[in-house]
Amino acid sequence: MTTLAVWKFASCDGCQLSLLDCEDELLAVADRVRIAHFPEATRATEPGPYDISLVEGSITTPGDARRIHEIRAMSRILITIGACATAGGVQALRNSADVAEYASVVYARPEYLDTLATSTPIAAHVDVDYELHGCPIDRGQLLETIGALLVGRKPDLPEHSVCFECKRRNNVCVVVAYGEPCLGPVTRAGCGAICPAFRRGCFGCFGPAERPNDEAEAALLESTGMSGPDIERMRRLFDPGTEPVGGTS
Repeated sequence: MTTLAVWKFASCDGCQLSLLDCEDELLAVADRVRIAHFPEATRATEPGPYDISLVEGSITTPGDARRIHEIRAMSRILITIGACATAGGVQALRNSADVAEYASVVYARPEYLDTLATSTPIAAHVDVDYELHGCPIDRGQLLETIGALLVGRKPDLPEHSVCFECKRRNNVCVVVAYGEPCLGPVTRAGCGAICPAFRRGCFGCFGPAERPNDEAEAALLESTGMSGPDIERMRRLFDPGTEPVGGTS
């Protein structure tokens, strides 16, 4: 019996809810998997070690930094799920801001806060075996990963860009047809090209593709009327650690 643990750090819980939404599919492997730790779903918990740990959220406090090392030590396979765990999340936009100044404005007693200056992905602290990207993750990728590990093979996770998924869906290119800014050429596939299917440009929630051509992407975004600073903000929304993609205007 494979033991599964699910852990939360700084996040919105959306990726954990993606797992809970897989009720029928998980029933098919119920005789192979025992959920040993999952506070979002049950108060019952079993001590480690665990065969598989799914980790949602970014590291934002000293306590988080200590706890992720403890989780890594008792997990045979550790999988990060979602943009927060794989790239630092939307909350990592604070990395270029003055956290102390923000805290003084938001909290009546900021001296009680114990926070790090940055929000960082799990892989910045411990070794990670697999990463599931997205905000939230794709349930198909999650089921593929769990199913693959149960039978002892490597999960089949895409490394190509969202543009490939647009072609498969016969989507009209939103940049060419409508002049919409789109990060599809430099964003990792996995979402099924949902946004372009509804005439909206991809905004990069699945993180950068394996080998993105950032210079070409900057030129493409400029052709839609975007400026250099706007391009940088768009690219860093879900992957704040990325380097600026450039731009000439």
